[in-house]
Amino acid sequence: MSKLDRWRLVLGKYADQRLCGSNGILSDNSRRMDGALEFLYGREYKGRGLRRELEPGTLDPSQLTLVTWLSEVRELFPNDTVEVIEKHALDRYGITELVTDPKTLERLEPNQQLLRTLLTLRGHLKGEVLYLARRIVKQVVDEIRHKLESEVRQTLSGRLNRNKHSLVPIAQNFDMLGTVRKNLKHYDVDRQKLVIEQLLFFERNSRRLPWDIILCVDQSGSMVDSVIHSAVMAGILTGLPAFRVKLIVFDTNVVDLSDHIDDPVEMLMRVQLGGGTDIAQAVRYCTQLVEIPHRTVFVLITDFCEGASPGELVRAVKKLAETRIKLLGLASLDGQAHPAYDRQMAERLATCGMEIAALTPQRLAHWLVKVIS
Repeated sequence: MSKLDRWRLVLGKYADQRLCGSNGILSDNSRRMDGALEFLYGREYKGRGLRRELEPGTLDPSQLTLVTWLSEVRELFPNDTVEVIEKHALDRYGITELVTDPKTLERLEPNQQLLRTLLTLRGHLKGEVLYLARRIVKQVVDEIRHKLESEVRQTLSGRLNRNKHSLVPIAQNFDMLGTVRKNLKHYDVDRQKLVIEQLLFFERNSRRLPWDIILCVDQSGSMVDSVIHSAVMAGILTGLPAFRVKLIVFDTNVVDLSDHIDDPVEMLMRVQLGGGTDIAQAVRYCTQLVEIPHRTVFVLITDFCEGASPGELVRAVKKLAETRIKLLGLASLDGQAHPAYDRQMAERLATCGMEIAALTPQRLAHWLVKVIS
């Protein structure tokens, strides 16, 4: 961003003509930042008694709402700036409808964007609003889980055993050729039709000795989508007999949420989004959780932007790799898998033996199958 853009964002829209004439100066991204700042700090003009100007009609995107504004701010600005802006919104300008007024919250459409916002402001939620927020979190989490669970369970429930049939009729395990062969003796020559008296379904191989899955999730503000999907995936995986799952979240502190792993809503309501990032400390903690190295998968979900010493992180991952466990670094666990991460740090960890990828939850399930097969 140019110095002129920075000054324009600081001074506001009334500085346009003095800085660069009537045509304006801002790039597309800077214009989005200006709109987010204007949504909040434009209230200063009203507070000083200045009349709001009528603006001509345009083809600009839809106006920001409180929820979309909060999401926009977190996408456009660094974490320390976001904290200042949100503090101003709540304390200086009294924009507290979302965290104090149940009627306002009830009118909002439950979706992942609202879930992000509620998790971001969780520390301000109290009383009836907190109860309503939990209900919204549960509704959105259940929707995400419904989309993921069937495919993930099918992927991870074991490979088909084509030498053995099951008495349990599961559509995905249907043995079409075996069913035809089994019922050929019932072929009706006159009607030229095969009469099916018995359907055959393959068994799936079960993995008797479970694998330990350690999910280590960065809970900084930029990773909110990954935190949501990690909580849901942990709940799905822990319901499968083939896995024992632990979930660790971290910023500059490490929090073990494994005791709440069967309740994604409770896990999410305990997450503290924001703050710094000490990945090395989290990796060292997870190293202590390893019991059977050759049957353990460690999944680090982060943007790899280490706030502590990069050298400490490299040493911690090397030490973990020496135990011969399976290592995966996920740059994103978002449903859209849009990776944004420190590629240089990721490359350094890859040289230590950590596989680096940007995977949707479905693709993570396929990766796990490949690793443990």
